[in-house]
Amino acid sequence: MGLTVLLMSFMIKREPVKVYLIGDSTVADYSLETDYMQKRYPLTGWGQVFQQFLIKDSLKNLNHLIKNDSALVIDQAKGGRSTRSFFEEGRWKALLTTLKKNDLVLIQFGHNDAAKDKPERYVDIPGYKKFLRMYVNETRAKGAKPILITPVTRNYPWKNGVLGSAHGEYPQAVMDVAKELSVPVIDLTTLSADLFTSKGIDFVTKNYFMNLDSGKYVAYPKGQKDNTHFQPDGAKEIARLVYEGLKKINISSM
Repeated sequence: MGLTVLLMSFMIKREPVKVYLIGDSTVADYSLETDYMQKRYPLTGWGQVFQQFLIKDSLKNLNHLIKNDSALVIDQAKGGRSTRSFFEEGRWKALLTTLKKNDLVLIQFGHNDAAKDKPERYVDIPGYKKFLRMYVNETRAKGAKPILITPVTRNYPWKNGVLGSAHGEYPQAVMDVAKELSVPVIDLTTLSADLFTSKGIDFVTKNYFMNLDSGKYVAYPKGQKDNTHFQPDGAKEIARLVYEGLKKINISSM
């Protein structure tokens, strides 16, 4: 009987660590929507392609964060949401009910928090910090691991071949909260701007962002000019930056 129980214990596969993503449209998984290929493709959030960076071989580089041989990405990000509206709509509360010890929560907001012309989204810097603190503290209260991420850059402003930031004080606010609460942070604003600068404005505009020729995609028969959201190649490069950022996190700051 004892041997049987021992063998069964080896046969039972451990439940994968959950990697929750919360944020806005740049993180969202559009493939979850009905008729995605006809209505939204090639629009792609970086969270949509993040699972491919958390396969068994890749996880070996993240064993300081994920002590398991499997991880499952659960992308809860939603377009148009700020730190405040994501919370007020009950999305955070729903996530908390499933959050378990040692799960990860990756937090990237800022695009919509800064939208002063949209009061249903807008959150000033003090409010932004307040909500980020809440997400961090409530994640930790569940025994899970929060990771803050500064907002991924837009495809502007460019000056002399160098891409700057369109996010004002919001990236620094994330860094401030990270330091205040000793929580890991990935400076995706800087990382993405540096990557896009290395590729050049013409390349990233055509290949990474949603700038589309007319007649090429069913969902955009008239084409599209969008320097915020990503095509698949752009989303994959941002997901790669996040993965590389996770590799470098110092666990002493968890």
